[in-house]
Amino acid sequence: MSNSKRIAIVGGGMAAIACARTLVQAGHSVTVFEKSHGFGGRMSTRSSAFGSFDHGAQYFTVRDGRFAQALETTPSICRRWSANTVQVLDSHGRVAEAGLPAREPHWVAKPGMSSLVRAWAQPLIDNRSVELQVRVTAIEKDALDSHKWQLRTAGAEDSTHVFSGFDSVVLAIPGPQAEVLLKTHKAASALAKKVAKSTVAPCWTLMVAFPQAVQPGLTTLGPQWNAARSTHHRIAWLARESSKPGRSAVERWTVQASAAWSQEHLQDDASRVTAKLIKAFAEVTGIRAEPAHAEVHRWLYAKTEKPLGVSHLWDAKLGLGVCGDWCLGHRVEDAFVSGLELALAML
Repeated sequence: MSNSKRIAIVGGGMAAIACARTLVQAGHSVTVFEKSHGFGGRMSTRSSAFGSFDHGAQYFTVRDGRFAQALETTPSICRRWSANTVQVLDSHGRVAEAGLPAREPHWVAKPGMSSLVRAWAQPLIDNRSVELQVRVTAIEKDALDSHKWQLRTAGAEDSTHVFSGFDSVVLAIPGPQAEVLLKTHKAASALAKKVAKSTVAPCWTLMVAFPQAVQPGLTTLGPQWNAARSTHHRIAWLARESSKPGRSAVERWTVQASAAWSQEHLQDDASRVTAKLIKAFAEVTGIRAEPAHAEVHRWLYAKTEKPLGVSHLWDAKLGLGVCGDWCLGHRVEDAFVSGLELALAML
């Protein structure tokens, strides 16, 4: 393709891969830089001796026809989840009779939420177009060609490297991280100011397992529901992981703390957070057994509080773009639409 461009995409979540696969399908050369060891972003899955936990996004909905069409390319991965979500009103597990939004199908990827993004990223992996465990620290004009971009990166054991020769750079990462990177180059200051208008809240997430529930005559512990939105001051959401299709039967729960509580305890050590969230989990669910497995994960950038209000930002003159769920909201589908629409704008 004579007009093929070299494009760097920073990030390995849904927005990044939706953008990357669209650009590749149009004939462009794409390299994806992801600071962790795998793909998914907040569509992450944590493994344990007792089974997996979707400790980021719990499920996704399908409202956009383009998202539905994309999902048809991986029919074996997506399954509908009968979450029978309820609203828990207090610390005694009292359930509201009404008040939840109208139900719509909840979908999950199997065997974990990260499976969908990883499947879509596989052609990039096969083409050796990914750089994993590489953190981008700065974006600069290419030292040999001022019309192109280069990326400064840090890898394992503080190793550094410069990747050069890119016509465009896409930042498909949380807004605050994108703002920091944009500020590393003076020409991108206007984009950085636009990104700063969005705000994203942190979230502490607890993962607990109760293998003692897998006994004859005992299939689950605690409540009859599998997911709940909670008004408990510490907890915003709970889900029984073992109720999701394609998961192991061991009783496992993912518990996401409220934004306010997470912010208040953002710098607490993990053991203190674990103890406090286990106590709140017992109050909400009535499950007072000691978990055989308990760990927490701190998301510095989780649920969008104030979205950007547009699906993406693209400066064609500079060759810089920004996308992510936080541009539109906080749903998985928001991330997909953001990445897709940025790619279409670039084309």
